[in-house]
Amino acid sequence: MPIQLPTPVYKPAFNITRASHVVHRVADLAASRAFYVELLGLVVSDEDRETLWLRGLEEGCHHSLVLKLGEPGCERVGLRVLTEEDLDLAQRHFERTGFPTSWVDVPHQARTLHTRDPAGTPLEFCATMETRPRLFHQVESHRGACVHRLDHVQVVTPKVDASLVFYNEMGFRLSEYVVSDDAIFMVFLQRKGNPHDIVFAEGPGPRLHHVAFTVPDTQSLMLTADLFVRAGKAAQVEFGPARHFSPGLARFLYLLDPDGHRVELFPTHYQTIDIEDEPLRWQAPDFQIGGWQTPPPGWFKDASAFTRS
Repeated sequence: MPIQLPTPVYKPAFNITRASHVVHRVADLAASRAFYVELLGLVVSDEDRETLWLRGLEEGCHHSLVLKLGEPGCERVGLRVLTEEDLDLAQRHFERTGFPTSWVDVPHQARTLHTRDPAGTPLEFCATMETRPRLFHQVESHRGACVHRLDHVQVVTPKVDASLVFYNEMGFRLSEYVVSDDAIFMVFLQRKGNPHDIVFAEGPGPRLHHVAFTVPDTQSLMLTADLFVRAGKAAQVEFGPARHFSPGLARFLYLLDPDGHRVELFPTHYQTIDIEDEPLRWQAPDFQIGGWQTPPPGWFKDASAFTRS
């Protein structure tokens, strides 16, 4: 039976602009700070005894990664909407379609809405947050991988089809998808005009497979791997540097933080904005994650559990 893709929704009920931030729980803030700030080069926007709020060098918004002290896991995936009105429209949309919502107070963010997707992925939406100076032009602030900005997240779920329908209704466009045995097992969805803001891959879940940040160039991937080796942390270099020979076509490096949360670094990838852009279909076994490298077994089976909030 031919695979039926949902019809794109070009004018959704509310306007999501991009993947915004991720909230992780970590066992040791000092160890996490060494990983994310000293080696990856994220900037500390604020901190207290139990939380680190981090952003990339390009980012003017307060945080794209929040690290909270606690039992390791992923607490939330954050998405941005364009206006405060879009938050109210989002709440009405989720209630109309049968998804629970709640308004919550989140430090450094304006009004924030919580819900879950069909896979159970915990989501939060906000329209605005506090701002801080962009530092990409202040070279004295650069260190490590010089991470620029959060680009996307990948979620492992047994409900790829339902996730595709849910996000399509919110205006996400399908840029690429992977098929095996006449079933879709991976979808790449975007709002900001490059291949993905959020990816769903078939597997037990929901779990967060990785959060991805951009870096200045391909050489940054080699430099970062070298930094981890010199710091005595070569075991945290999980996969790469290499290149995806299928979805995204990007060069990449996967790293594991002290709690096993996976981070992808990559320089950039192509635009997919125009209405003529059709989703790219990949058929297993042509789907090659690592190109000239074979992913380690843990890359396929390990991911961060979502915490119960």
